[in-house]
Amino acid sequence: MRPIEQQVLLVTGATDGLGQAVASELARQGATLLLHGRSEERGERTLSEISARTGNTKLTYYRADFESLSEVRDLAERIQAEHERLDVLLNNAALGIDPVRRVTRNGHEATFQVDYLAPYMLSHLLEPLLIASAPSRIVNVVSAGQAPINFRDIMLEQSYDGMQAYGQAKLAEIMMTLDRAAEVSGTGVTVNCVHPAFNMPTKIVTHMFTPQSEIADGVRSTLRLITDPTLERLTGRYFDQTREASALPQAYDDQARARLRTIAEKLTGLSADTMTDRQQTEHAP
Repeated sequence: MRPIEQQVLLVTGATDGLGQAVASELARQGATLLLHGRSEERGERTLSEISARTGNTKLTYYRADFESLSEVRDLAERIQAEHERLDVLLNNAALGIDPVRRVTRNGHEATFQVDYLAPYMLSHLLEPLLIASAPSRIVNVVSAGQAPINFRDIMLEQSYDGMQAYGQAKLAEIMMTLDRAAEVSGTGVTVNCVHPAFNMPTKIVTHMFTPQSEIADGVRSTLRLITDPTLERLTGRYFDQTREASALPQAYDDQARARLRTIAEKLTGLSADTMTDRQQTEHAP
């Protein structure tokens, strides 16, 4: 990969917690950063704070609420229109364990949409730019707190449980990682995912649990997948912090992943075949 100071990186969920800490370290190293969040006010504050702390002015903020799939699409289109390259997509934005079931503007269970459908859609839409910028990387922030997907009630309308909602969304993101890695094999784009640390002191943790690690632990794990040159060809892997690990068995079930893909394609309006054909056309010699 290019030296970090020559790279363009998109960090979703960059206005607090792990995303902000990772963005700060990347800014300190001189990267060009595209920082995403859902609040204009917090976004501007984040830009000012990171710039003041690191001296890096190569920072741009993009507001998009992942509870709206049209805003996810708009985010991808703006980035493609405004940037000639994208070296890294860090899918970090997420909801935590919500004790009350909420529905997005698209009518989907909120955790499933924000933690899975949004990064699924963003990764698909930015794939042509990532391929054109190869070698490049997609890094998905997931969790060791996984739960098998309940395909009979994937939106948990019949019986809602916040732990199930979070766990199945994170497992779905791991399944997406394996699929995307296979689909972009040979393009120079790698796709991996990481459980960064156990119960870091972030807002999606502290409202329910006592923190048991530091954000710095999660930063180290995540940065490794973003910047480590020895991982340039490694793809389709799940890491528990810095150790390669195995997710729940359902993640490796081809039929379950195919079933999940079909659901994601329908709910996002994206077709894997259509996307592949378009990418091949756009990048044909």
